[in-house]
Amino acid sequence: MSKRKVSYFYDPDVGNFHYGAGHPMKPHRLALTHNLVFNYGLQDKMEVCRPYRATAHDMCRFHEEDYVDFLQRVTPDTLSMFTNSLGQFNVGEDCPVFPGMYDFCSIYTGGSLEGAVKLNNNACDIAVNWAGGLHHAKKSEASGFCYINDIVIAILELLKQYPRVLYIDIDIHHGDGVQEAFNLTDRVMTLSFHKFGSYFFPGTGHMYEVGEGPGKYYSVNVPLRDGIDDAGFQLVFRPIIEATVERFRPSCIVLQCGADSLGCDRLGCFNLSIKGHGDCVNFVKSFNIPLLVLGGGGYTIRNVARCWTYETSILVGEEISNDLPYSEYFEYFSPDFALHPDTWTRIENQNPRPYLDQVKATTLENLRMLDAAPSVQMQQVPPALLSMEPIEEPNPDKRETAVEMEQRVATGNEFYNGDQDNDHDGGVLDV
Repeated sequence: MSKRKVSYFYDPDVGNFHYGAGHPMKPHRLALTHNLVFNYGLQDKMEVCRPYRATAHDMCRFHEEDYVDFLQRVTPDTLSMFTNSLGQFNVGEDCPVFPGMYDFCSIYTGGSLEGAVKLNNNACDIAVNWAGGLHHAKKSEASGFCYINDIVIAILELLKQYPRVLYIDIDIHHGDGVQEAFNLTDRVMTLSFHKFGSYFFPGTGHMYEVGEGPGKYYSVNVPLRDGIDDAGFQLVFRPIIEATVERFRPSCIVLQCGADSLGCDRLGCFNLSIKGHGDCVNFVKSFNIPLLVLGGGGYTIRNVARCWTYETSILVGEEISNDLPYSEYFEYFSPDFALHPDTWTRIENQNPRPYLDQVKATTLENLRMLDAAPSVQMQQVPPALLSMEPIEEPNPDKRETAVEMEQRVATGNEFYNGDQDNDHDGGVLDV
């Protein structure tokens, strides 16, 4: 079988944003990830693109206009002018106002949206945007470090072309924002594997949350407890994914790869290894269904970078060494300097086999309630938010031509480390 074409989205500015001192969400993890990906040479196995930056119009495909307008206008210097709005839109301690906040949202949302457009146009088989996957944002409020729900916006774009979209979430936190957005439809199935109970954020994701109305049984939740390891996770993951694909027959899959489900995560309490996390990605890839792969949570940033680099190698079908290549961030990965460090913690595994068997059985029984994959009435396909063909458009911020999109595809030597390096003289990638 030939390797699938992979498009990888990265904006060099995305790692420069900062939520504030002491905040666990650190966009710098994206620079670490990209640096590792390139120093392993994985850029040669895929198309590397600088993503389109999403506009307010794009964001309002899902979010309320007044909320997006607030995100555009509020800054740390103008906070006093928005005192009432901060509470209304849930912006504060967890979701602070920081310099460049709207630009950050535009970058990560644009990558997911353009990935969806490429999949719609058969321009790639797999699209990767590690900056995306911010699954908690709601229609008119921020939540859980997330401001704009790039996942929902990307899925809405995918639905223009694909009859059924399966959303899979392996972040330790429940993908509540995505489930809520598609709770009433049978065209999107949301499937989340997460910690549930003990007041763990966001407090949703019980296995009996199954959707409503036409969307009943199209929300699937797999609640797990502290300390689950690779073996326990795969015990539920593989059979549930297989049954879901068989019953729902998705025409496209969106996979959110939150790395806070790894052991040793700053905010997590699971015991997954990087290899175990990657096995989930590999299994989903094995169905050979068009795939949009996104990031998500992950707060021990050296392990986030390792995890998403390893999963990039899986997606392009390239084996990489356990010995990390030297780079400007090499010291971040001490003392072992390995791709697969020991991430085991002393957190007790509270997921005995009978509990996992019960969760699996209940989930599979709910899936059996689906008679068949839902059909979609034939109708005219709405225009793509981004055009893949040259067109005349009076407002270039709303659409792009193929030539403009091509200009954002990295040339072969754009990030070259060596004599032809365009960015600097040294042999280390400048990100």
